[in-house]
Amino acid sequence: MNYRHSFHAGNPADVMKHAALARVLAYLNKKENAYRVLDTHAGAGLYDLDGANAQRTLEADAGIEAVLAADLAGTLPKPAAALLAPYLDAVRATRAGGRRLYPGSPALALALSRPQDRFLFCELHKEERAKLEKRVGEDHRVKILPQDGWQGIAAHLPPRERRGLVLVDPPFEEPGEFQRLVAGLEAAYQRFATGIIMLWYPIKDLKAVDAFRRDVARLGLPKTLRVELDFATVRSLDVLSGSGLIIVNPPFTLADEMRTILNALAPLLARDGQGRARVSWLTPGG
Repeated sequence: MNYRHSFHAGNPADVMKHAALARVLAYLNKKENAYRVLDTHAGAGLYDLDGANAQRTLEADAGIEAVLAADLAGTLPKPAAALLAPYLDAVRATRAGGRRLYPGSPALALALSRPQDRFLFCELHKEERAKLEKRVGEDHRVKILPQDGWQGIAAHLPPRERRGLVLVDPPFEEPGEFQRLVAGLEAAYQRFATGIIMLWYPIKDLKAVDAFRRDVARLGLPKTLRVELDFATVRSLDVLSGSGLIIVNPPFTLADEMRTILNALAPLLARDGQGRARVSWLTPGG
C-alpha cells in the first residue's frame, strides 16, 4: 500500500467525516456505560499540516483551515457552530504547542471520549502503524493491531462492552473497495447488530457510487442513513468531488444534525462556493 493520508489530512472529506464522528461520540458519551471504537484503517493518528506531504497538496486550506477561520470570524451559523464546537475544539487542542497539526480519527476519538471507553485501531502499514504507536500507543485505553481492517471486523466484533462504533475508512487505492465495503458492512452487522457502523467513501465515479448505494440498500439493514457532501459540480474519475458516509444505527438526532452542519459547511468547502449536501434514509427505520 502506497497511500499516505498525510497528503490529504484536514481536507474537505476529513472535515465532513470527522464532524459526523464527533457527533456520534457525543451521543455515545451520554450514557455512563463504556463503549468501544473499532477503527479498521486507522492511519498515523496525527498529521502535520506544515509537513512536506500536506504542503504539496494544500488540501487542508480548503478544508479545516477554512472552517476554523469562519468559526473564529463568527460567520458560521450559530446552530452549526454549536454542533461543531467539540470537533473544532479538539483540533485546536492539538495545536497548543504551536504546530499546525490535525487529528486523524484515532486522535479525535480519544480526545472526545471518557476514561472508561476502549479503542481498537487496525493499521497494516508498518510505517503508519509506528507513527500511530508513537502518538497514541501509550494511552491505556488503546490497542493497536498490525492487522488488515477487513479481518479486524471478523476478529473483534461484537465488543465486550456491547455498545460502540465501527469506523471503516479504507484508502480506496485498490479495485473492489466498494464491494469490500458492502461485504464489511454485512459482516459487521451480523456480529454487532446493535452497534453504530460508519462507512466512508469518496465520490468520484457517479456510476460506482450509485451502484454502491443500491448494494447497501439491498442488504435491507434497518436504520441506514446516507450522508453526502459535494465539493465540486464538475466531476472526473480521478478527482475527488465529494465525500459520503453510510451510517447504520445512527443516533436518532444525527440526520438533523448533519443537515445543519453540512448546509453551513457546503459554501466553505465547495470549490465553487455552492456545495450540495444530501442526507436521506436508504432503508426504513429512521
